[in-house]
Amino acid sequence: KYFEVDPDEMRDWRLTGFLIRDRELFRRLGLLPDHLPPFQYAFCINTDFWIYQQPGEYYGRHLVLHEGTHCFMNRRFGACGPPWYMEGIAELLSTHRWADGRLTLNYVPRSADEVPMLGRVKLVKDAMAAGRTLHLEQVLALRPQAYLETEPYAWSWTAALFLDRHPRWGDTFRRMRDHVLEPDLTERFVEAVGGDWPGLEQQWRVFLGDLEYGCDPAKMLLDPTRGKPLDPSGATVEVSAERGWQNSGLRVERGKTYRLTAAGRYQIADEPKIWWCEPNGVTIRYYRDRPLGMLLAAVLPDIEDSTVEPGPPEPIPVGLETTLAPKHAGTLLFKINESAGDWHDNRGGLAVEIAPK
Repeated sequence: KYFEVDPDEMRDWRLTGFLIRDRELFRRLGLLPDHLPPFQYAFCINTDFWIYQQPGEYYGRHLVLHEGTHCFMNRRFGACGPPWYMEGIAELLSTHRWADGRLTLNYVPRSADEVPMLGRVKLVKDAMAAGRTLHLEQVLALRPQAYLETEPYAWSWTAALFLDRHPRWGDTFRRMRDHVLEPDLTERFVEAVGGDWPGLEQQWRVFLGDLEYGCDPAKMLLDPTRGKPLDPSGATVEVSAERGWQNSGLRVERGKTYRLTAAGRYQIADEPKIWWCEPNGVTIRYYRDRPLGMLLAAVLPDIEDSTVEPGPPEPIPVGLETTLAPKHAGTLLFKINESAGDWHDNRGGLAVEIAPK
């Protein structure tokens, strides 16, 4: 269904899977050919795949689905494409939910406990915390040997999720399957995005900053349009409690100060009853060391500003009122302080007044 292939075309397609508990026994029996590379978890060739038995059921299913996706693409499309795309698609479709006899692919896990041993979200967040944040262009440039380690699989899954759910470029990404035999497939994708690539990179950085289990990628995408200068009389902006960073449409300048004043009442949870919140947040629970639901601001630097290190927006606490003195010029952003995995039960929003001081 994901690849829009008629099931009748694949009616006679079968795979043979080898589940390995004892590697040497498999080798002695001739079930583990000598020409296979020294793989860590799983490997496939044509219609055969080999996986090592895993301590838990989830990751074993994940590996079967991952290698099965490779085999399916090789059979139906003749190849799997460049490394980032090949592994990204396989990770996208093998990240799954199995419940009540029903299998759901292309699934965003609600928690780490739901996908034991997978750890894709944690790997990306740990890499970012260690200063190893990858630009989207760097993910697309990952070479085959990089996938001898686990972290590149996490980056490829994150990029595939980001692009697959992108409202503008999702269809272009999914149509790459029809051109996997072309050696310049990555370059063709970048050319298709064209002049929008810098904006896509900005959206990627914002997406990474909000990445959490249970997130809805569509609600994490920022409008990267550059803000317009603030009128001397000020302006009022509406901020939704139901999504991530939102573009105010306003530009602020380094060396100037601004007065931000917020008001409103919005819902940030509905269990066991509705949790109402105002811009200062609720101190009964914290997220990233700040009160849950607190209004945050950030300044998105201009794409061509080389003085600012690329990365997710740096949150600035606003609450009911604050004075903003931007470290650099850029577009003013707002959101409330909450995990992207918990936006599903939010309702309403607030208003922010911005005035030069």
